[in-house]
Amino acid sequence: MASLTPSFGDFLPAWVARQRWYRGTGRAPELRLLAAIRWEDPLGEVGLEDHLLVDSSGAEEVVYQVPLSYRAEPVDFMADALVAVAEHDQLGTRYIYDATHDPVFAQVLLQHMYAEHDVPSALARRVVAGGDAPALRASRVLSGEQSNTSIVVEAHGETRPVILKVFRVLQPGPNPDVTVPSAVAPLGNRRVAGPIGYVEGRWPLPDGTEAQGHLAFAQEFLAGTQDAWRTALQAARSRQAFGERARALGEATAQVHAALRQALPTGDTDGTERTTLVDQMRRRAEAAFAEVPELAAYRDDVEEVYSRLEDLDLPPLQRIHGDLHLGQVLDVPDRGWVLVDFEGEPLRPLEERSAPDLALRDVAGMLRSFDYAGACADLEEGAAQTPERTGWAEEARGQFLRGYAEASGDNLDAPELRDLLDALELDKALYEVVYEARNRPDWMPIPVGAVQRLASGRRAGRHHAAGEVGRTGLAGSTQGEEPVGRHRAPEPEPGDFGVAPDLPGH
Repeated sequence: MASLTPSFGDFLPAWVARQRWYRGTGRAPELRLLAAIRWEDPLGEVGLEDHLLVDSSGAEEVVYQVPLSYRAEPVDFMADALVAVAEHDQLGTRYIYDATHDPVFAQVLLQHMYAEHDVPSALARRVVAGGDAPALRASRVLSGEQSNTSIVVEAHGETRPVILKVFRVLQPGPNPDVTVPSAVAPLGNRRVAGPIGYVEGRWPLPDGTEAQGHLAFAQEFLAGTQDAWRTALQAARSRQAFGERARALGEATAQVHAALRQALPTGDTDGTERTTLVDQMRRRAEAAFAEVPELAAYRDDVEEVYSRLEDLDLPPLQRIHGDLHLGQVLDVPDRGWVLVDFEGEPLRPLEERSAPDLALRDVAGMLRSFDYAGACADLEEGAAQTPERTGWAEEARGQFLRGYAEASGDNLDAPELRDLLDALELDKALYEVVYEARNRPDWMPIPVGAVQRLASGRRAGRHHAAGEVGRTGLAGSTQGEEPVGRHRAPEPEPGDFGVAPDLPGH
């Protein structure tokens, strides 16, 4: 049996621990191989092996995907992706790279998708029929992502570029980032990037059964675009009205929700779902009060907002985006707003992310994102939230709601929907308070102001009290730190706007 020196156990854990997608920050991984998928280079020059590994170092086991490529000579343009140099007892020196940076790996994955091949422990399928795999001219890995790895594949000729997303953390079951666009595309909806194909893998579970889940997904790459966060932030910085664009974004969101209702299962709600919803909100509120004790002064007001839901008839449940904010929308020339990244909040169980939910949860997430855009423009200038930027955010929020209502037919001024949306936005703001307290204390006035506003019954109004938070000792100092977080994406490389980067904290 062939062997490597040093062995995988000698070099792989330390490399995995340094990756942005590794969830056990500060821990040394305890890795065990579950399955290995061997992909064949048609030219026979590059070894390609996809490792499905379980990490047992934490309270819960996590399964990771680590594809590696093996080359006989070093490759200069992949120097930053080098994992190790090892001696193979039969083949000699092997330079081992993170395969997501290897163009051969990208080409092989696409060829298997287009040809719909089965290989040991994996199968590849194409979503839309016809055509051949593009002949790869170049590939590059996007720099902004944290939980996955995306590869832009540029082809020879006039074939449009393709983006390959390699899922790093694996869970059994269909990934909504694959199933949602694949279900919506046949309806002709242009508000979602078009899917191309996917790869599924299989690995053993502790009980002896076999798990199956998505390993990679290919879809159209929307080149020359910018995400809505940057578009909105630029408008807020320059004090340009964003109402018209926000209204169009509301319309686009409603159109995607309508397509999801048509393409995927929906569900009716009863007292059980309502009780579960309110209980979850109350638990998250208590977690926020425990994290930031000063917020407990608003406990009765928060409870009043949530108590209004106890006798409320909830709208039907449907599939939603699940993590919608301005960074998850692309501004595409001659096409308008396009929603991307339907994976949902990566830290939530896959079963929860795939379950029907309230469409207004997406609406609440976008309302919070507009608040952040206005406040971020003020923070960049070293100012507290100003009335001018607060007004900018309020106009954007109002126009977004107007566009959504007009396209969906929902009367968002109806008392029951207003109360539900207030509660969902308050729930999101409390979640944000916990995140900011742990990661960016200087930003905490933004969600605290929203909690104060919503708890006091003002849907979209003043944030005058938010500036007081920094004087109560709630806000610490993060001077000199780059404010990368939940509503601001890491700065990308030029042209890397074909997919919205992951935003930590969502």
